[in-house]
Amino acid sequence: MAAVCKPGWSKPSTILFASEIPANEKAFGFALAQAAEFGADLILFHSYDTLVVAASETSGIHYYDYAAAARTELKLLEPLAQRAREAGVHCEVVVRPGLAADQILGFLHEREIDRIVMGTHSPGPIGKLLVGSVAEAVLRTSRVPVYIVGPDVVDGTYRQFATRTILCAVSLLESSYMVVRFAAELAAQHNARLILQHVIKPQERAEVLAGRSIDQMESDLLGMVPPELHDAIKVQAIVVPGDPTEELLYQGRAQQADLLVLGAQGASAFAAVTRHGIVYKVLAHSHCPVITLSPVVLAECASKGEKAHPREVFLAGVF
Repeated sequence: MAAVCKPGWSKPSTILFASEIPANEKAFGFALAQAAEFGADLILFHSYDTLVVAASETSGIHYYDYAAAARTELKLLEPLAQRAREAGVHCEVVVRPGLAADQILGFLHEREIDRIVMGTHSPGPIGKLLVGSVAEAVLRTSRVPVYIVGPDVVDGTYRQFATRTILCAVSLLESSYMVVRFAAELAAQHNARLILQHVIKPQERAEVLAGRSIDQMESDLLGMVPPELHDAIKVQAIVVPGDPTEELLYQGRAQQADLLVLGAQGASAFAAVTRHGIVYKVLAHSHCPVITLSPVVLAECASKGEKAHPREVFLAGVF
């Protein structure tokens, strides 16, 4: 089945910024810049804890005032909304009671959202990127691309948030055709250079190459770009042996990438806790934002249950 991306994924009409309070200013800057660039609507979305109770002198229990809490949260987010409006962006604030990940994902069924933008904290002692694993849950199950601004991302203001170089981690598995198409369409929208990277574990090099040269494998990667986009973007392929995380982060810096594109098949709860997952290591240390396609999205593109090419054992694009 041919990979098909929704038009709004590369040129969003509505962007949801999943905000904490206080807001992640760096992540908000990227969300606002994208909304301004594409003329998209911006939704500032926040959920608040419904489990707060306090002792009362009379009854012993004082039930949480949800309406008052919502008004408070709305008031705290209004300055961000005003900044967006002053920048010419149509912006609204939505506040919901409940668990953040559940509310964000539930909202996708209510409104046509093309992209989620969210920030992360620095990894804690057990490797969680966000308290409550909000980012982990969203990027694993979202039906739209998730744009994540990690703790090491350099503020985009120094380059006016421009996307000039996109680095995409790929393999030759079926699901990577979807990832490559998405990255290529993003590159076309931004008039950006696209780099396709494939990393082979050194101990598996002979088995993976199976008599092919590095140049032949790079040619195979270039062939994954949809034919209709060949003349629209500049594409480079890089195939190297090494550790997938280290090589992806290294190329991100060396190529001065403004955006990394990943398929998030291995974004499991276990990986989030142990910090063994490639996706989470990249999110924690990337110097530029990372946009992911979830296992749900890739499964809908008939990638579920796929088998690797018989000559391939491990490739960087499928985590």
